[in-house]
Parts: sequence; C-alpha cells; structure tokens
Amino acid sequence: MQRMKWWLLCWLVFFLSHQPSACPRSTPVCKKKPRSQGQGFCKDKCTKSACPEPKKDCKTEHDKDNGCSSKQENGRGKCCMDLSDNILKNGSCNDAVKTIEELQQILEEEEINGTSSSMISDSVVALQYKPNGTFEGLDIYASNNQVSPGPPPPSSTVRVQLPSELKAGPNNKVVFCMIKWPETNQDEVYDGRLIGLSVQGKNISGLQQRVNITINFTKEINETQEPSCQFLNFSTNTFSEDGCITLRTRGQNNLTCSCDHLTYFAVLLVPVSDTNGTGSLSSKDQEILTYITLIGCSLSLFALVITVLLFITNRKVREDLSMKVHINLVIALILLNLHFLLTSTVAAVSSTGLCLYMALALHYSLLTTFSWMALEGFHLYLLLVKVFNIYIKRYLLKLSVVGWGVPAVIVSVVVIIGRSFYGLVSLDTSNSNNTHICYITDDKVKMGTTLGPFILVFLFNMIMFAVTIRRVWILRKSTEFGQSNRDRAKKDICTLLGVMTLLGITWGLVFFSFGYLTTAGVYLFCILNSLQGFFIFLWFMMSLRKPKTAVTKTSSETRSTNT
Repeated sequence: MQRMKWWLLCWLVFFLSHQPSACPRSTPVCKKKPRSQGQGFCKDKCTKSACPEPKKDCKTEHDKDNGCSSKQENGRGKCCMDLSDNILKNGSCNDAVKTIEELQQILEEEEINGTSSSMISDSVVALQYKPNGTFEGLDIYASNNQVSPGPPPPSSTVRVQLPSELKAGPNNKVVFCMIKWPETNQDEVYDGRLIGLSVQGKNISGLQQRVNITINFTKEINETQEPSCQFLNFSTNTFSEDGCITLRTRGQNNLTCSCDHLTYFAVLLVPVSDTNGTGSLSSKDQEILTYITLIGCSLSLFALVITVLLFITNRKVREDLSMKVHINLVIALILLNLHFLLTSTVAAVSSTGLCLYMALALHYSLLTTFSWMALEGFHLYLLLVKVFNIYIKRYLLKLSVVGWGVPAVIVSVVVIIGRSFYGLVSLDTSNSNNTHICYITDDKVKMGTTLGPFILVFLFNMIMFAVTIRRVWILRKSTEFGQSNRDRAKKDICTLLGVMTLLGITWGLVFFSFGYLTTAGVYLFCILNSLQGFFIFLWFMMSLRKPKTAVTKTSSETRSTNT
C-alpha cells in the first residue's frame, strides 16, 4: 500500500505533535521468560587468562628472543567473540543483550595492528577500523562470513555509510559488529540480524550527517508486516525507532536505515496497522486527503497573498486597527503554508544547512501563527468584554513584539541548547520513501514548544469564542429597526464563522481524530485547516463590501486601543 507524504499536514496531528499511535514505538527486546541464568557475561569469561593479549610483531631477530611473534595472532576481541557465541546460542535473552553490549566495549578497547582488523565467528562478524589521518567517512560492506571497508564484495548484504562528522582518528577507532540474534528471540527481528556501530571513547548522537545502513532483503516479507528501523536501547532493554528513519520503496530489494546516532540497530517486522499512524484510514482515504491538503494549502497561500495586496492598496482598510491585527495573522499563515509546502522538497535534498533553515523557519512560522491567533483572541476580549477605557499606548507595536518576538525567543533558545534538535524527521511512521520534512527531531522539544503553546492558545480562544456567542445572543434579543430576522441571522452566522476562523477554533478538531472518529475527524481537520487562509480571504472580501459608515464605526471603536 503506497503511503503518502502530504496529507499528514493535518497540521497538528502528526508533524506538530504525535498521536499516541504515531509516537515512536518501543518494543521489548526480551518478551519470553528468561531461561536459567548462569551462562555468564562476556567480561566474566573474557579474562586475560582465558583470552591473553596477542604478542607484538617481531621487527628484528632480537625481538623473537623477547617473546614476540612473526605471525599476527588473534587478540582478546576474537577470543571473546568465540566465547560469546555460546552465550548467544544457549544463554537467556537478557544474557545475550548484556553480552552484546560488553563485546562492543571490548572491541573498542582492543589495540589493533594496522588500519583495520576483521574477525568472524559463528554468531558475530566484526570490523575494527583505525584511521591514520583525517577521517573523511567510511563505507563498510558485510555478509554472514566476511566484512571489509572499501570496495564491496559480490556477496555483501549490508552496507554502512559513516559520515565524516564522526571525527574518528588514531585514538578513536570505528567498531562495526553484526550479530546473529538468537533464534529464540528473533520473532520480530528481520533475518535475525543486529548491526552495531560505535566510535571508541565517544557517545555519538544528534548527527546532522546521518548514518545510513542499507540492508538487502534475503527473505520475503509478509504483506501484513512492515519493516521498521529501530535501535536497541540497552538502558530500557527495548527496541525504539526514535532517531531512525526507514527509507524504503515497495518493489525494491533493500531498505536503508538512516539514523542520527550510533548503537545497535535492527529491522523489526511490525504489523502494518502499527506502522500506519492513521489507524482505520484506508489507502484510498489517505490518497484523497493528500490531494485535499495540497489543493487547500496552495489555494490558501494564493488567497492570503491577494489579501495582503488588497490591504496595502486600500487606504481605508489600512486605517482600521482591527484589520492591522488581522493582517499580521495573514502574514504568519503565508509563512507557515509556504514553508510547509517546500519542506518536503528540501528534505529530499541532502543539504544539512538548508534543512536546518527550513526546520527553523517552519517552527517559527507555526509559533507565530499560534501567537497571532492568541492576540486575535486578546483583541476580541478588549472589544467585547472591556469595551470602555481600553486605551493602551503603542498597542499595535506591543502586539507585534509579542506576536513576532516571543516565537523568535523560543526558537533561539532551542537552537542555543542544541542545533541537533532540528533536522530530518519522518511524518509517517510507516516510513515509506519521500515521507520526511525538516522540523524538530526531539519529541520532548516538539511537545514543549508546539503542543504546549497550542493547547494554551486553543483554551483561551475557546473562551473568547464563547464570549462572542454570548454577545451575539444578547444583541439578537434586541430589535433593530428595518432589519429582518433572516438578515440578522445571516449576519450573526457570518460573524461567528469569521471569528472562528481568526481564532483558529477548527484546529481543535485534532482532538476528534482518534478512535471511531478518526476518518471523519481527519477529513474535517484537513479540509478546514488547509483552507483557513482561503476562509480569511473570503471574510476580508466581505469586510470590504461593508458600507463606509460601518468601516468608519469600526475604526472609531478600535482606535481607542491605539495611541
């Protein structure tokens, strides 16, 4: 089933935050009850007496008398690999996890002669690589019985591309380790294969240049399952997809795991319903929503630009303070729609700097949209609740400082804490190809700097919307000479729809896009929110058609808030 990359624009549902079903999944590594302990761990058995250090190479005849060897011998790492085979085959799942972690540490600590050293046992294929000079990246090719840096051997099934950002060196060697996961524990691990990567003395995470692991398919995948790149979290003893993106096109005989950190990775076969964050949505619904979102955002962007041009060319409208507030929201929506429509294209280009800019711009434009929707609510509060004595010196300037300045501060703080918080992320946990944008990579930062402000803004604006409804109801009780009930009703409905659009009330449909309401909720969410800019344009055009007296009246009512 072909996944899509755009309909998840459902602005808030997936890229702003994550639905519970779209949150990074954690799969327990050891689901079965452990068998008897006592197999021991790698470090317990790989003692110096059991695995002595290899003798140094002989350089002269005199060296031979001092106990050196003219033939290179296997070191402690190879010895430990052989001992680990027994634990991986016969030990408990927990023992196997502990052994894998400790074996990687032993391989990092072991000294090697030359640039690289490869070792192979029944369950482990390992490579140690020590750069002589500046590290400019490394390609590693491996199969079940061989591993090498450099040109790929014909039978290789795994390719690892390491970026220069790792900054390995003579004192920081690269360690590659491919483990054959025990058959009793590999129900979900594709081909029973774990791939470990590390750099001696470094804890690698938050890479801007991602590590790419390409795995050739050697077994057919059931249609009810979907491959998902995940890493082994040793602290929680679970598999997690956080920080990894699965790049796969149906019909190809391989997939690529693109991750921003180093550890042990595996391809897990998970049910299709789990990889598809859309719950009960069918592929047909997803395709329809894709086109709805594309058309809606494009139409809104065009309509919003026209709105700005009309505002600039109409002097009477420019004099209206409320219109000045509205036009700031229009500009924020232009930035949001523009950057979102471009972010997927930028994500497809391998440019770290450009993706960083796009992620920053998208985050900033989203926050400014929230800010100005909140300020629309505040402005409405002054007009409907305070009414009198609402003089605020330099009112519009102060609104602008809040509306544009606060989001800038939030984004700046995130950048200062760590630029790695921005980068390439996947919209769809189905992880099919071309489903990525440049945005916030850390879920905690995403929740704190987008979902948190949105909830506060939505709650405040819902209160303001309720106040507006109450105000309209009170005014409706009073009679107005020469105006029929039908005209009054039409006017009231238009007023409420306009206020609802300006306050972003329709964004609250995100809370109805779960469970049994998923399909209807997501359809409404995509239609109404992708067309928010177009609705504002229609409301603006209706405002221009008001009689001049109405415009003058509105201007006089709002000028009291200005200097």
